[in-house]
Amino acid sequence: MGKRAVKVTERGDRLSLRWSYRGERYYLALGFYDSPAARAMGESKANTIEGDMVTGNFDPTLKKYKFEAEEEPIKQVQIGVVELFQHFIAYRGKAATQRTMVKYEALSKKVLKHFGNQGAELDDDRADDFRLWLSETLSPATTREYLRLMGSCWEWGARKNLVSTNPWGDVTKRIKVPPKQQARPFSEVEIKAILKGFGESEYFAYYYDFVRFLFGAGCRISEAIGLQWSHLSEDCGKVWIGESLSRGVRKATKTNRAREFRLSHNLQAMLLDRRPEQWRPSDLVFPAIGGGAIDDHNFRNRAWVKVLKEVGVSYRKPSNTRHSFISHALAKGLNPMSIAKMAGHDPEVLFDHYAADIDQGLQLPEII
Repeated sequence: MGKRAVKVTERGDRLSLRWSYRGERYYLALGFYDSPAARAMGESKANTIEGDMVTGNFDPTLKKYKFEAEEEPIKQVQIGVVELFQHFIAYRGKAATQRTMVKYEALSKKVLKHFGNQGAELDDDRADDFRLWLSETLSPATTREYLRLMGSCWEWGARKNLVSTNPWGDVTKRIKVPPKQQARPFSEVEIKAILKGFGESEYFAYYYDFVRFLFGAGCRISEAIGLQWSHLSEDCGKVWIGESLSRGVRKATKTNRAREFRLSHNLQAMLLDRRPEQWRPSDLVFPAIGGGAIDDHNFRNRAWVKVLKEVGVSYRKPSNTRHSFISHALAKGLNPMSIAKMAGHDPEVLFDHYAADIDQGLQLPEII
């Protein structure tokens, strides 16, 4: 059969298997993004197929080799922690982004290191041992996120009849994430200084319009990066925001909901002025200097940090432009419900996070 009869290949951004058998060519889409765990699952499936070809048990319909659908239970007498998590990654990987898969891979390594060959029927004590072990090197927030993923894995495993209990619920509740003070929004003076800094910068003036839009529209960074001319009305007076673009992946907004609203006259004039005479609907409104999409990490590290330092404004993340927009809009008396719709926020979240900016926030009475 040669070196490798069944090959794991990448088609587009997903893995698949290709091989020939008795004069027929076969193709099986694995359905998940390329990653070390996904490769391992693919190699395991390839070994199964090759073994069946050698022993005469090959299934030409390929039903035997497809990864299990959610409604079909995996028949397994005993499964280990590592194997269960690999099955879970394979299942989630069919719809997860590459960034999400990176997170799964990081947790997968820790699962392998801590549990080794242990069975997946864990009691509360063994689950809590993992919590304590993670807490030695990770922040409370990351530890809690990882434990929630473990809980999702065991919940899925229970639906597939792979495990009988889910020990992660109470364990996750034991993680107490300390409150974190929210960064101050940029003041009007600071906003003007930042815009002036970008406008007069020898190296970063190219991003001036991009930063203006971030401060003026209150959208997420990934939403501004992914904005296309087709998302604007003909006169650039109205914008539709229903997509985001991050690290080359275009997807729906964080809330999976679209929104549409009128822009200020200043933003409308800026967009009309920057729109080229010849443009395609799919062209990005704010492309990177060399073409393609702006890389948010590169923008922050090379441009944002340096300009803020040059104009003497204390550092806050670029995402603070959105916080600043909401805070100033509330301070100017705009209807909080309207702001929530324009910013793509759940109204409850907006009131929870920005209550201090509404009517100048809570005020102690003069008791002494």
